Amino acid sequence: MAELKVLSAGAVKAGVARMVEAFSRERGTPVKLEFATAPGLRERLSGGEDPDVLVAPPAFMDELSKAGRIVPDSRVFLGRARVGVVVHAQSPIDAVADVEALKRMLASASAVVRNKASSGVYVAKLLDKLGLTQQLGSRVVIVDSGSDIMRYVAAHGPDAIGLAQISEIRVLIEKGLPICLAGPLPDAVQNITSYEAAAIAGRAGETAAAALASYMATPEAKAVFAATGID
Repeated sequence: MAELKVLSAGAVKAGVARMVEAFSRERGTPVKLEFATAPGLRERLSGGEDPDVLVAPPAFMDELSKAGRIVPDSRVFLGRARVGVVVHAQSPIDAVADVEALKRMLASASAVVRNKASSGVYVAKLLDKLGLTQQLGSRVVIVDSGSDIMRYVAAHGPDAIGLAQISEIRVLIEKGLPICLAGPLPDAVQNITSYEAAAIAGRAGETAAAALASYMATPEAKAVFAATGID
């Protein structure tokens, strides 16, 4: 059976990987899985790359649907990711009880780390909203991906703070990186990103790809995603 290629946003990495593995095992279909940031997904598909299945935020899916690049009726909702505050494992963990507590925590950090993905773009706007961008100055560190945020925090001691998708934070904690989740952003400034899956039109394996997208939206799949921080 021909191999399927899945290209996915990184925030849902743990859940997608588990569901792809289960699908491949049950159906006997080999699947190649790759991840990228939301801007990276856009760049790759704009450059002519066509995976069999795409996992991405709804706004990008809307664009692809209008362009006729998605198999009709294959688009499904997977879940929502929230942004959390990540600190070094040796850092005293202050509760992120409200916006003022968050503001104090960020203002006192040796570094505030964000990425270039959609969640990182939101963090940049949040720092502006909180009046911290100029105050922090060069202490704002911009890295490529969510995993890079956690690695930076782990390598730069107890005073560095990262803002990243909770699902990505959990993955690196499980891998043994010396970091902790201090808590989600307060509700008043929380950013929620939805993720969907769809089969890409014009591929030889459209039927199998649509089946895989549907498989990732079953009740069993939702339980898997919930366990990885996607609700």
